Amino acid sequence: MKYDDYFRSELTRLKDEGNYRVFADLERERGAFPKARNHIDDAVRDVTIWCSNDYLGMGQNPEVLAAMHEALDTVGAGAGGTRNISGTTHHHVLLERELADLHGKEAALLFTSGYVSNWATLGTLGAKIPGLVILSDALNHASMIEGIRHSKAQKVIWKHNDLDDLEAHLMALPANAPKLIAFESVYSMDGDIAPIKEICDLADRYNAMTYLDEVHAVGMYGPRGGGIAEREGLMDRIDIIEGTLGKAFGVVGGYIAASADLVDFVRSFASGFIFTTALPPAVAAGACASIRHLKASAAERDLQKDKVAKVREKLDEIGIPHIPNPSHIIPVMVGDPVKCKFISDTLMDQFGIYIQPINYPTVPKGTERLRITPGPVHSEADIERLVGALCTLWTQCQLARQPLAAQ
Repeated sequence: MKYDDYFRSELTRLKDEGNYRVFADLERERGAFPKARNHIDDAVRDVTIWCSNDYLGMGQNPEVLAAMHEALDTVGAGAGGTRNISGTTHHHVLLERELADLHGKEAALLFTSGYVSNWATLGTLGAKIPGLVILSDALNHASMIEGIRHSKAQKVIWKHNDLDDLEAHLMALPANAPKLIAFESVYSMDGDIAPIKEICDLADRYNAMTYLDEVHAVGMYGPRGGGIAEREGLMDRIDIIEGTLGKAFGVVGGYIAASADLVDFVRSFASGFIFTTALPPAVAAGACASIRHLKASAAERDLQKDKVAKVREKLDEIGIPHIPNPSHIIPVMVGDPVKCKFISDTLMDQFGIYIQPINYPTVPKGTERLRITPGPVHSEADIERLVGALCTLWTQCQLARQPLAAQ
């Protein structure tokens, strides 16, 4: 076999299908986000970012930057290795306390990313709890799917947000079988929200644990940014809350929050925690500052909601189809991979607007989209420019529009 020929042919196939991913070389401007510089060969152009998961602009927050600078100047760059070998830095301890408090749990545990926290926790619980059956929502994130697969535990996939289907699967399992229901609060591609209370009711009825991925909700919802479960007053009913530091909190890293025994169990057995270098102390310090700020301040969340509503209103006025949902994510539906990439490329090249196309396999074929995430940092002028550009390109691509009454 000629390996490079195979690699090349598969990449060519991706390009022909419109599913080949091109990364934009971006340099964010401190204090000016969502503005950024786009490097192309030897040239540089100014762009506005409309698809960042730094939902509240906390990656630019002065308190976060100051905390990171102070930690860097005080303790240096790296953590020195794994926490099992090199020790736990005090910044990790402080951050885990802050996270446990955020979610009303006894303890929390840091990981290097949200992906790793899902993979390691679900993989460990599935592998170590004898006979555990994991019931996974059909639209769970790849990291959850991989963790469950890696665990080799029995898995049951239930229809997305379908309580009847979930209960049917729970009823079919032996009453004494240990069970874990794994689901998300805000689903990142459609922006819909899980019926958390009803899932918890089923978990109580069938003696199942609950595992809630809040990565797209932490910082964004609830009076202190604890997520949808906090907003709904349900954190105490969730056994394991998983979150990220890399989205609304503006830094990087993942975590779980749960009982002290469960957290200690994962800490003691999860290879994805034991054998990986810990987060740099400066990152932990920045995350701590971000969480503390958003616990006390609702200003960023309030302004972000206002910008989301304005973008939706403007899209409705010109008939651009987008999925209605109760979250901060606006999926603008294109439905064609080639046109989706063309629109994305043209937005960047002609309008200075960066929105990455979302194509298969991230979303099913035929549901290709632009995933727009308005933030408190977007100006009224930014919104007008975005909507005007989409209006022009919708016409150019001969895409269908929705009558206002149908939206």
